[in-house]
Amino acid sequence: MSNIILPLALIGMVLGGTLSALQAKDPGKGKTQNQMQITIGQKTFKATLEDNVTAAAFKAMLPLKLNMDDVNDNEKVSGLSANLPTEDSNPKHIQTGDLMIWASRSLVLFYKSFPTSYSYTRLGRIHDPAGLFAAVGSGNVTVTFKLEPER
Repeated sequence: MSNIILPLALIGMVLGGTLSALQAKDPGKGKTQNQMQITIGQKTFKATLEDNVTAAAFKAMLPLKLNMDDVNDNEKVSGLSANLPTEDSNPKHIQTGDLMIWASRSLVLFYKSFPTSYSYTRLGRIHDPAGLFAAVGSGNVTVTFKLEPER
């Protein structure tokens, strides 16, 4: 029996090393897809989802096309069809392009930066939010969320 265990251990080390080397050459391989596109009218923004249970549950719902209501002249909000698992905390300051979940079921896309006393679960963030304010406009807007195609 011990004659079999040693060769199997060596094979595991070689295969594990090969997998690690492949992942080092392409860090995206073997990881979950966390890149997303957010489309508002003719403008598409690239975003990265967090690596948490909330983002994983949200990804399972994608693609989504949502009518988002304007709230407080700084955010667009839409109710989701299901509650998501959350770990709320107060970020103290919202940044333009933040994507959060509020109260387990409300998807919030922030288009202005401001201090906050509310608690949210961070879902993701738009990489370059330049033009987001113009894209969302002042009223309700339709927004499409989808994962980026894998390369």
